[in-house]
Amino acid sequence: MPSIPPSDRPEPCVLVIFGASGDLTHRKLIPALYELYEQNLLPERCCVVGVSRTPMTDHAFREKVAPSVEKFAAHFDKAKWADFARRVHYHAADASKLDDYDGLSKRIESLADQHGVPRQREGSPNILFYLSVAPELYDPIITCIGAAGMVSEGKRWCVIDKGDVPWQRIIVEKPFGSDLNSAIALNRTLGQVFEEESIYRIDHYLGKELVQNILVMRFGNRIFEPIWSAQHVDHVQVTAAETVGVGSRAANFYDGSGAMRDMIQSHLLQVMALVAMEPPSSYNADALSRERIKLFKSIRPIPAEDAHQHAAFGRYAAADGEPAYTEEKGVDPARKTDTYAAMRVHIDNFRWAGTPFYLRSGKKLARKLTEVVVQFKAPPAWMFRGVAERPPNRIVINIAPDDGVSIRLEAKVPGPKLTIDSVKLDMDYSATFNAKPVEAYGPLLLDAMRGDRMLYKHREEVEGAWTVCQPLLDSTQLRSQIQTYKPNSWGPDNADQLMSADARKWHNPRAAEKR
Repeated sequence: MPSIPPSDRPEPCVLVIFGASGDLTHRKLIPALYELYEQNLLPERCCVVGVSRTPMTDHAFREKVAPSVEKFAAHFDKAKWADFARRVHYHAADASKLDDYDGLSKRIESLADQHGVPRQREGSPNILFYLSVAPELYDPIITCIGAAGMVSEGKRWCVIDKGDVPWQRIIVEKPFGSDLNSAIALNRTLGQVFEEESIYRIDHYLGKELVQNILVMRFGNRIFEPIWSAQHVDHVQVTAAETVGVGSRAANFYDGSGAMRDMIQSHLLQVMALVAMEPPSSYNADALSRERIKLFKSIRPIPAEDAHQHAAFGRYAAADGEPAYTEEKGVDPARKTDTYAAMRVHIDNFRWAGTPFYLRSGKKLARKLTEVVVQFKAPPAWMFRGVAERPPNRIVINIAPDDGVSIRLEAKVPGPKLTIDSVKLDMDYSATFNAKPVEAYGPLLLDAMRGDRMLYKHREEVEGAWTVCQPLLDSTQLRSQIQTYKPNSWGPDNADQLMSADARKWHNPRAAEKR
């Protein structure tokens, strides 16, 4: 990410991270902020306040996060870390208790003065809150922020020059609710304290370079638009596969969530929306959100009683001395939690009517892979029938780890006979641009500081994704048919049957195959 001129930098602000002792803060947030500082992208006047219950000094907190920054940041320079660390502070408080907010508010104001963050006439500086805490703490923390008077947004509508009134924004980590009703309730709580324009529901998938590149590929190249519809596309697959198991996350999070909640609702439906949505009127947050919301409202509802016909659940077995999911510490086998989920989605609009979208995600699969496969229909009149039967064209957008795009075409093999074979037009993202894709959290944090919600979710998008998934989560029949699958495979048999029932197959690249 290149350096930006001072005029394009975010305004001075204080970033308050609730959950400073957590894994996300250490592995992602502080390293990402350090990278932004190293690249001269942060405001010249800003600071970070980590908030957690454990008593700790600023120095002790800096010492605690330093090894993570050295390990996870793309580059690490001791001198630059020392400079940045002066901006990193710690405040011990129970963020779920209103009594602790008077001290927190005073600390924020003191640090703002120390680092030259203007507090303007309302007394409070610009503040970006980040909820990096357990989901059950979202509601009490948001409520306490409002009750403590730390949000001055209501006053912004009463002044002509809003620059005289500081802004307060909040980033909310996933999972955003555990079902549709809890997501609606959380949105209601947020709306009672913050305006929608100040709420940033983060999805780190939307910050990935190749996910953003879907928009550029679709709408920056005219050649794709005429063929990007049900008339030419047979189906679309969106896959997020991991080779690791659940491990220590089972007891604290995963066993109450599963692949459908953790990945398909949170991430893959958003990726699908970028592939399928109509062209926005302009490249801005409101226009993009409008089209994604329209797309979610066009998805055909799945009745809970028919969910088993449109989806498949699985969980991994034991292998090579490693436990099965049901044997992982903290797992309740009776819950039948899915470590693999697949579903078929139909979009009932003029562009996509009749073209199914297949989404899948799982643990302990054959290969670590996140990709979109756009499979085209076979030519309507195959003039080479009898000479060769060839697969149809396809576009593979590989989001991770081999970031790039490939297009499969058919071509004549050199020689006197007519022999046809598949060839790839292959764009390796890192090699083409001589740069590695940027870690998603840095750009997303920078956007929130700048007030840019382009890569964040609107409340209707979150609720729309839950509306799609809720019937599957409510289906006792689907849950009762959960199958066990072998580790290092591509999932349970019922997921293959979901495709074979439509005379289609999953795109399952071999371990050594690139796209």
